[in-house]
Amino acid sequence: MSEILTWENVASSLNPRLRYGLAFSGGCDSSFLLAALVHAGIDVKAYMVMTAFQAPFELDDAQRVAEETGAEFELIRADILSHDEVCANPPDRCYWCKRFIFRTILDAMERDGRKILLDGTNASDDPSRRPGFRALAELGVVSPLRDAGFSKDCVRAASRLMGLSTANKPNFSCFATKVPAGSRIDQAALNRVEESLGLG
Repeated sequence: MSEILTWENVASSLNPRLRYGLAFSGGCDSSFLLAALVHAGIDVKAYMVMTAFQAPFELDDAQRVAEETGAEFELIRADILSHDEVCANPPDRCYWCKRFIFRTILDAMERDGRKILLDGTNASDDPSRRPGFRALAELGVVSPLRDAGFSKDCVRAASRLMGLSTANKPNFSCFATKVPAGSRIDQAALNRVEESLGLG
């Protein structure tokens, strides 16, 4: 798509009278979505579920973006290692993990009186390679970037126009993706991954 899409293109698909929650990671996509919604005056709160699968710098980035945008932000620390369906590391591990994360956020949103959960899935994400899409569909998660036709390149271009610090942030998969499928995920396995990436 040659047209440079802007934050207005994203916000136009949402109802300004509703209160939204955003599954927020501090990555390029969810950071741009958060900034776009705040600029548009949409009532949105960012929820970050922090587990043993994520590098500590992801939290630093998320908090910085929340400060840059002035968005309401909540950190939820969750014990992913207690969920056997995830830690057994089956081929659809991402589905089980996403389902856990989204359910955790939905519980927090219910307490806050927010009913519609958004996420940063973009138009470049391929459903055939991402089992987590099934969790999105089952739980009614809305993906405004994908709905508006924002590819990853569009997100980065629009982020640069907004001056976001995450515009050129590299993609960083969670530690679990580095554990071979079928090998059980535990803290020792995650520690080995972290050390191999030079983050330990």
